[in-house]
Amino acid sequence: MKTLRVTVNGNAYDVTVEELDSSSATVPAPAPTPVAAAAPAPAPASSAPASSAPASGAKINAPMPGTIIRVAVKTGDAVKRGDTLLVLEAMKMENEIQTPTDGTVAQVAVAQGASVDTGALLAVIS
Repeated sequence: MKTLRVTVNGNAYDVTVEELDSSSATVPAPAPTPVAAAAPAPAPASSAPASSAPASGAKINAPMPGTIIRVAVKTGDAVKRGDTLLVLEAMKMENEIQTPTDGTVAQVAVAQGASVDTGALLAVIS
């Protein structure tokens, strides 16, 4: 085990990391547990036109489960690598989801207030 200090946005975090050799089996992360709600959650709304298939291009997926608290772009916007597409709140932290490439927003697959799971499609950049 190694203890490392990681600094994110000026905040320092101490993390313990276990080093595995190549012969060790990888242990999958536990599945997230759903939070019980008083009423059924509404289906996530989309600001993109309804279609059965996502637009082609670079797909931006949710890195973790959370709630979309702000959508900074709309379909047709030109973006540069590193621009903020949206803000995802997870575990009381706001995470800016940025575009990995220059291009045009071909699809925004979520709306403000939507809950997303890990791997959910957030946007497509063409």
